Amino acid sequence: MNREKLKAWVQASRPPFFVATLIPLTAGAVLAGRQGSFDFLHFFLVLFASFLVHFATNISNDYFDHMQGTDAGESIGGSRVLQEGKITVTELGQAIVLLYTVAALTGFYLVWTLKLWAILPLMALAFFSSLFYVAPPVKYGYHGLGEFFVAINMGPVMVMGSNWVILGRVDWTALPVSFPIGLMVALILYYQSLPDMETDRAVGKRTLAVRLGKSGARIFLVSFWIAIYTSIALLTLTGCFSRIAWYTLLTLPIPIKVWRLVVSTHDWVELDSYGKYIRIFYFVNGLILIAALF
Repeated sequence: MNREKLKAWVQASRPPFFVATLIPLTAGAVLAGRQGSFDFLHFFLVLFASFLVHFATNISNDYFDHMQGTDAGESIGGSRVLQEGKITVTELGQAIVLLYTVAALTGFYLVWTLKLWAILPLMALAFFSSLFYVAPPVKYGYHGLGEFFVAINMGPVMVMGSNWVILGRVDWTALPVSFPIGLMVALILYYQSLPDMETDRAVGKRTLAVRLGKSGARIFLVSFWIAIYTSIALLTLTGCFSRIAWYTLLTLPIPIKVWRLVVSTHDWVELDSYGKYIRIFYFVNGLILIAALF
């Protein structure tokens, strides 16, 4: 593989978004370690399989959006490797099969060796959600359900799944901890859909933002931030997080800045360049919440 092709695959993987997977898995591992149970190999394998699924999710979205013509023309969604001719459709399809296969084998290895048969439905949900975000016949992302599935998978599924594998049993105290994490990842997806509202509407992709319209989309953006900070406050007051979690309030300038940008920007396509602020918001708050679990 030459350097240009390698750069194309890195572009397809969308590295900045991998932190979305790292935070919930680490939170689950920390909760397990707090109870005196931590196995680095098991945690590494969980990370490995999850990153493969995340990679597969990203390129399968590119693949199926391309096949359905929803990432063509003026759309700014996806990695654009297909549109730029850097990777062929066949290569992308082969990579999807390979990534899901290796991830599934890694997951089954953990299930088999640790006798965690009860976790299989959770794994099945993760694989289903990953593949059918835009893949037919389900393509739930086309029907405004993307944020819901992302919140569930990047919150409860990942935090509890990681904790379950490392601890060897279900620990329900991990469930409430996962809520603000899942909401923050869903916020990333939601914000990323704002610049593509018009092109999504034109091709029949009825994302949540498209369904809400600009006015409703603004209100829902604020509701995300309110839900995130409220859940963190409640979980801190009830002892799920230590007082360190209050430091998340230091990130308030980020949503304030983003809100001003959203309100003042006439052409929402320009909002794409500000997505980094939402990822920073998630990364910083995620690290604070992990620290608040020790």
